[in-house]
Amino acid sequence: MSERTAILRSDTEVPPMTREERKVIIASSLGTVFEWYDFYLFGSLAAVIGTNFFNPLDANNQPIFNEATRNIFALLAFAAGFLVRPFGALVFGRLGDLVGRKYTFLVTILIMGSSTFIVGILPTSADIGIAAAIILIGLRMLQGLALGGEYGGAATYVAEHAPHGRRGFYTSFIQITATAGLFLSLLVILFTQLALGDAAFRAWGWRVPFLVSILLLGISVWIRLQMEESPAFQRMKAEGTHSKAPLTEAFGQWKNAKIALLALLGLVMGQAVVWYTGQFYALFFMGSVLKVDAYTTNLLIAWALLLGSGGFVFFGWLSDKIGRKPIILGGCLIAALTYFPLFKLMSAEANPALHKAHSEISVQVLADRSTCSFQFNPTGTARFTQPCDMAKAALARASVNYTVEDAPPGSVAAVRIQGAAPIPADSPSFARDLGAALAAAGYPAASNPTVVKMAHPFDIFREQPAVLVGVLTLLVIYVTMVYGPIAAALVELFPTRIRYTSMSLPYHIGNGWFGGLLPATSFAMIAQTGDVYYGLWYPIVIAGATVVIGLLFVPETKDVDIYAQDVAEKPQGRPASASV
Repeated sequence: MSERTAILRSDTEVPPMTREERKVIIASSLGTVFEWYDFYLFGSLAAVIGTNFFNPLDANNQPIFNEATRNIFALLAFAAGFLVRPFGALVFGRLGDLVGRKYTFLVTILIMGSSTFIVGILPTSADIGIAAAIILIGLRMLQGLALGGEYGGAATYVAEHAPHGRRGFYTSFIQITATAGLFLSLLVILFTQLALGDAAFRAWGWRVPFLVSILLLGISVWIRLQMEESPAFQRMKAEGTHSKAPLTEAFGQWKNAKIALLALLGLVMGQAVVWYTGQFYALFFMGSVLKVDAYTTNLLIAWALLLGSGGFVFFGWLSDKIGRKPIILGGCLIAALTYFPLFKLMSAEANPALHKAHSEISVQVLADRSTCSFQFNPTGTARFTQPCDMAKAALARASVNYTVEDAPPGSVAAVRIQGAAPIPADSPSFARDLGAALAAAGYPAASNPTVVKMAHPFDIFREQPAVLVGVLTLLVIYVTMVYGPIAAALVELFPTRIRYTSMSLPYHIGNGWFGGLLPATSFAMIAQTGDVYYGLWYPIVIAGATVVIGLLFVPETKDVDIYAQDVAEKPQGRPASASV
């Protein structure tokens, strides 16, 4: 046993971070920031991508799809990246447990960076027709596969270099990367728009953020080539105790599969919905529900990320002192208890006229409920054509609060506003009549003068933007509570021989599916009930379930010694060396 390991395994004070440990953290974190940057660019530029890649022309050189349909296809391509993330976790997790952490997540960043750069030079549908969309979706799926392998590799690599007793602090730097990648992508997009102007950005400037990724890729590859394999994996390879079939061992044996399932339901599931609510759903809610312009929304989120992101390191450090579970589950519980008041405060500040209309203007959908669908549409391909569905979707898109009242069986759905004559949803002029009736009743236009609008990046010292930055920062702090310690908790649940595989799958199912489906699920819940806040029940219920399952069934891991854990997990007949 080395002197360094003896110190780490003792109860004495842990020495300061070494130069080599800092290098490991910086190398892993920077590479992961760049991967998340690549991943988020696609979501942030969905509208522009829809116009350029899902816009085939007919024989008369006219677009086949309207703008809404193009955007749906772009979001479908974005969702494809989320859906394949667990498969990337299986592929690269297995590879990481077989050949090593370093080379596996070197491969993942090459795939991610190359795919993103190719999007920047890819001909549009105007140039090569439907092939542009097919190639783009293929690149997006490659991005999702790469990201599925990246996180587990980076977290495992850092954790296996970290001293015992400081694993939460060390791995918390990895947790900053997702937020930092989102922040970086927003900054590059904003500065490119400002430098080129909106017309040039939409024409060709949207390619710049994708092309910039080649510089980030070069830096990341250079950094990762300087890194050494993790000491835990090196020792295991030298002893011949690494897993020959990590997938079978991780998920084919109940003792390991049970831990992965509990990690998903008792930790990651709640972490995922809190993470996506605090960043992506807040972005969606302000833009799509409260009708705040994209420039202001992005600036408000960017300020919140800047102010709140230090919480990742703080809560990672704190988890080394008091445990992973109290912080992760505490964050889930506090978020679940406060989402409703926080989002209502956000509504009152961001669009006061709309907030007032929600409470004062009575709107009903009169319908035979048997003709109404639950409009869950995660892929964007479903079509809801019944009059009831069309009425509810139109009101939801207009951010109108409404109730549903029973009408006689077989009757056509209609909308009644403030007790006036109902507007039939099957009328050819339904959309125009509905808009006019809402405006006459007092529902404000999307551009009404009460909506918050920032003139420049530092226009945050007025009441409206200041309060909104405060609310959004609090939501980001919830994110840091649940996300800061999660890597350490997952790493400590599994032995080295199957760690990469075992932790990656629950992480990416939780974040890719439970988290990634949050916007579609929440919108369907809003359309179903007519309550613009009802979609919050999805993260609240999921986070609450995680609190219960985590408290009852998930063990605390902060005192787990992964070296001793590996000795206990050694197959019969193997020598039990503790040396690094």
